[in-house]
Amino acid sequence: MALIVQKYGGTSVGSIERIKNVAERVAKFKTLGHHVVVVLSAMSGETNRLLALAKEMQALPDPRELDVLISTGEQVTIALLAMALKALGIQAKSYTGSQVRIVTDSAYTKARILAIDEERIRSDLDAGKVVVVAGFQGIDEYGNITTLGRGGSDTTGVALAAALKADECQIYTDVDGVYTTDPRIVPEARRLQTITFEEMLEMASLGSKVLQLRSVEFAGKYKVKLRVLSSFQETGEGTLITFEEENTMEQAIISGIAFNRDEAKITVLSVPDTPGIAYRILGPVADSNIDVDMIIQNIGANNTTDFTFTVHRNEYHRAIELLRDLQPKLGAREITGDDKIAKVSIVGVGMRSHVGIASTMFKTLADEGINILMISTSEIKISVVINEKYLELAVRVLHKAFNLENAASI
Repeated sequence: MALIVQKYGGTSVGSIERIKNVAERVAKFKTLGHHVVVVLSAMSGETNRLLALAKEMQALPDPRELDVLISTGEQVTIALLAMALKALGIQAKSYTGSQVRIVTDSAYTKARILAIDEERIRSDLDAGKVVVVAGFQGIDEYGNITTLGRGGSDTTGVALAAALKADECQIYTDVDGVYTTDPRIVPEARRLQTITFEEMLEMASLGSKVLQLRSVEFAGKYKVKLRVLSSFQETGEGTLITFEEENTMEQAIISGIAFNRDEAKITVLSVPDTPGIAYRILGPVADSNIDVDMIIQNIGANNTTDFTFTVHRNEYHRAIELLRDLQPKLGAREITGDDKIAKVSIVGVGMRSHVGIASTMFKTLADEGINILMISTSEIKISVVINEKYLELAVRVLHKAFNLENAASI
């Protein structure tokens, strides 16, 4: 007997028929004697529908009221799944995030989980029930409903698995595992049998949409065994996300290629090359709750320097307007930007023990006439910013250059 947390995404519960299929899958685990906790997203498209309704009322919806609204999507799916399980003769009980008491901070629309009161869940599991929990949501210390941001149901699933010390957290989605890159761009992409938490963390942070970044962070921090599976296939082992082992170090130099279209870059030209200038630029950006990704500061000349950084495309206009308002105070000659860029990254723990990876990447892109605008590296990844129109070409040629079509798969 094992304690298993299963999370099902929006496409997996996108219709009544699919919810019934999920119920049958959960029932099989239950009849095998396992304790099962199920975390659900809203039905596919429902969150977007609710967001559209909100924008009909306010151009920029009030964050608190927006969370109250969009949290209702998961309430529908958990109730329906509990009913479907009961129709199969399985005892089940549904809970919203506030009922479980998934306690978060008060950062509406992108709250972070602070604590989970698992007492009710354990009591129901001991009574032989399947517990169905709404993903994506929680409650702050003042009793306000909060949501965790896009993909937050993954984080809910992993956080519950950590709190309950589950034997495994299974993330069911519309793909059957983690691939070397997006198969829609590279049909030859292969499913990985295993990937390390470190690699998955980089892949998620760099644009891979399989798992939300914070869910991988949770899994790594609390040593949660994590597996990605397809909710549309009856069999298959998916991809197991593991902790790095010595015997995997030499198997593959590169595990995958991640990319992100939602990038924009901003350049602050000719600011004084003095101590603290980075803080004077990025401090107000951070205070406005705008996340910054890659950062480059040029070598100073004539006592001035240029400062370039990237932000999410949705926050581009807000960030550039903020800096233009600050331009006189910063002493900058000009604030420029480009929201037609993309980031492409190669990831692999094997990079630590192999040389020439960067040169292979740069030569491959140069051979295709793709100009690199920015570069960022770590021990296990190299990221480049390029013109958005070259994104798919870059992914295809890099996938071939590193022979990823021959990556290990099941």
